[in-house]
Amino acid sequence: MEMAISFHSSSLKAPSINPNPNPNPKFKFPKQLLGLSLSPLSSFNSKTTCLKYRSRNSTKPVKCSVSQTTQPSIEKSQLKRRSDIRNIAIVAHVDHGKTTLVDAMLRQSKVFRDNQFVQERVMDSNDLERERGITILSKNTSITYKDTKINIIDTPGHSDFGGEVERILNMVEGVLLVVDSVEGPMPQTRFVLKKALEFGLAVVVVVNKIDRPSARPDFVINSTFELFIELNATDEQCDFQAIYASGIKGKAGLSPDKLAEDLGPLFESIIRCIPGPRIDKDGALQMLATNIEYDGHKGRIAIGRLHAGVLQKGMEVRVCTSEDSCRYARISELFVYEKFSRTPAESVEAGDICAVCGIEDIQIGETIADKTSGKPLPAIKVEEPTVKMAFCINTSPFVGREGKYVTSRNLRDRLYRELERNLAMRVEDGETADTFIVSGRGTLHITILIENMRREGYEFMVGPPKVINKKVDDKLLEPYEIAAVEVPEEHLGPVVELLGKRRGQMIDMEGMGSEGTTLMKYKIPTRGLLGLRNAILTASRGTAILNTIFDSYGPWAGDIITRDQGSLVAFEDGSSTSYALFSSQERGQMFIGPGIEVYKGQIVGIHQRPGDLSLNVCKKKAATNVRSNKEQTVVLDTPMDYSLDDCIEYIQEDELVEVTPSSIRMCKNPKFAAAKKNR
Repeated sequence: MEMAISFHSSSLKAPSINPNPNPNPKFKFPKQLLGLSLSPLSSFNSKTTCLKYRSRNSTKPVKCSVSQTTQPSIEKSQLKRRSDIRNIAIVAHVDHGKTTLVDAMLRQSKVFRDNQFVQERVMDSNDLERERGITILSKNTSITYKDTKINIIDTPGHSDFGGEVERILNMVEGVLLVVDSVEGPMPQTRFVLKKALEFGLAVVVVVNKIDRPSARPDFVINSTFELFIELNATDEQCDFQAIYASGIKGKAGLSPDKLAEDLGPLFESIIRCIPGPRIDKDGALQMLATNIEYDGHKGRIAIGRLHAGVLQKGMEVRVCTSEDSCRYARISELFVYEKFSRTPAESVEAGDICAVCGIEDIQIGETIADKTSGKPLPAIKVEEPTVKMAFCINTSPFVGREGKYVTSRNLRDRLYRELERNLAMRVEDGETADTFIVSGRGTLHITILIENMRREGYEFMVGPPKVINKKVDDKLLEPYEIAAVEVPEEHLGPVVELLGKRRGQMIDMEGMGSEGTTLMKYKIPTRGLLGLRNAILTASRGTAILNTIFDSYGPWAGDIITRDQGSLVAFEDGSSTSYALFSSQERGQMFIGPGIEVYKGQIVGIHQRPGDLSLNVCKKKAATNVRSNKEQTVVLDTPMDYSLDDCIEYIQEDELVEVTPSSIRMCKNPKFAAAKKNR
């Protein structure tokens, strides 16, 4: 039987996957390996295989990665394992197929009816998630497999939403680490694996997209093993289970070239390798609020895992933030996750994930405890933000035309309300009463907030992103990130030159598969990444893929020029005309077409040279009483269509982005213009 089971870390060198010197690599193992045997599943078809323990005296069964590093403070004699529940999180780098894999798991566990229409990536229920094709918020669901309830949490893959991942790891005992069969471990893979190992969670590695033509499972498994070693994993954690899968086809197997007809091997590995929750059933009630949702009828809903005791509907509880700060509340409604929905429950036992209603002021990180003897659980800790942006009220002449909420009070209330759910974000009051400083994990983290606010009817302005520096021993330190760039070989030169100008230092470079693509890894200041994505796409003709993740704080790298060209600025208020744009487009690339209302100071294009240039885009053709034989035909270039992300990347220190529900405009900051006049 051909299979790839697990890898043991007896030495610091990754073992060779192929024990045969034969040039045709095959995973030849005996039918019985380390006490494991393969048998057909009765509930699946005959081709499906599953893992089954066989007790033997001579060999011990395979150990899965269950670390003993983090244990609750309760004595072990009181703790018991629940065998009927598994709590898992699916973590991976962006676009490695987490949500698609969850889709297949839901379909095969009969969560949906056979005749029910189910859209792709059903877990990405947010409109913004569907438009961008990424997961932004972590979400809960559950399936039942062989009388075992498996609570599944789908997590974001983008490094900017790492706070979501850090929060939900408190709720689970194990993770499915999904890795692309071609790309292998990427920056976010490293981040989520590091967090999982710190929490002492069991890890099952899923090599996804195994059906890709250039798949290289040997390299991916070896690279993942080396990553475990780099992150100081224990021997038990390095002894991980490897599963090969195709999420889109709904197939999985223990060998890359022998997949079962369904995900049976994956379900079996979850039940076998990820332990049930360790609970104190008879102890005092303890539940950590890990997530918050809001319902128009039920109010705030706290979601978390019950660590100890039994929670009942109508029960009076104590809500604790610390030993000294507690208040009392009553549970009005109680829900558990059954299949793809929340189901009302009368009581929930320790170990399960549930949703609680009735506590109006509950916050993430607070503990729902026993009314008499309850004690708080350790608070949730997330990493500090690295990028900040200034939010202020809209001061343009078009203020109030499109938005519903335009005052500083509306803006302030909305920003501080975001903090209740978004733990990785910070909001501070700015220099003036109508300015607020919002800090996040990256520009995308803050951009998603801006997009949500404009859809809710808010109208405001934002300044350019700035990095958050630190001073240690009178030395200025700035954040550095690891940037992974995939680029075709023919565009390698311009991309390397661009990253060098941004103070990037190459730390690795390797070819990827048979597609002629090169993967480069750079350590680069976060300042150098601002505005880099569009520049790299231009240099590579739209073929490069850039992924980044925070690494550490390091010495100030010096000045970095992020934009060589200036802006074309509107000279006066009015409506743009074809006549004026025809002469203006010779100066650079335009953002607007004819018939668009503009105001003085609005950025209408990119200047082809350094420095800003004021243009009159509202100029009309002189009206005379002389008849011309033929009206002159004007041919205009197609204006550039910049999205919100593009605008935020483009603007410089003296520029702002005006955000309204219908429009996104850029303008010069009037405060900088006034300062120049005073000089």
